[in-house]
Amino acid sequence: MGTVIMHSVASVDGFIADENDGVGPLHDWYFSGDVPITGDRDGQYDHSGSGSGFRVSSASAEYVRPMWQEIGTIVMGRHMFDLMNGWEGQPPTGDHVVVVSHRPKPEGWHPEASYHFVDDVKAAIDKAQELAGERTVAVNAGEVGGQILAAGLVDEVAIDVVPVVFGSGKRYFGSIDGQHLLEDPHVVIQGGRVLHLRFRVRPS
Repeated sequence: MGTVIMHSVASVDGFIADENDGVGPLHDWYFSGDVPITGDRDGQYDHSGSGSGFRVSSASAEYVRPMWQEIGTIVMGRHMFDLMNGWEGQPPTGDHVVVVSHRPKPEGWHPEASYHFVDDVKAAIDKAQELAGERTVAVNAGEVGGQILAAGLVDEVAIDVVPVVFGSGKRYFGSIDGQHLLEDPHVVIQGGRVLHLRFRVRPS
């Protein structure tokens, strides 16, 4: 099975959004560089400068591009699904999405999309790994991500730290209780207006 990575962009003080789900400048670095992250299905990248897709610094692209290409399944909470309307059935990366929710998929919503709704975090990871095979399972940070980490189901934590202080809002780890030790970061990359960090979760 592939690695389970909890991932999101966060402020220096550990928030992924404000109280109203606004992200402010957290995602600006995704659109402020010269190098595209994603290409077409044949892996070809548009270097002409046209289009409005993700374009980051070269340092960020060297880190983010292979990471995104390895993702097979995204795991997200229902709040984010509703907020984004599930990216209209087309996630930014990966082939499948698992939504942790006590409510089913909205009736008639993009029946062609590989989105699966489960009501338990362990069941969500089991389904995500089944769908991903040897590829990575990417868990969105926040309340659901914190629950998955607390359940001992996360292998690595990846944080893209942006130089802004929010002061309050939605926390990267949600309302997780207790201490959870991580190893020293095995990835430390400085991009344009972002610092990429990855930590392996220390077994309890």
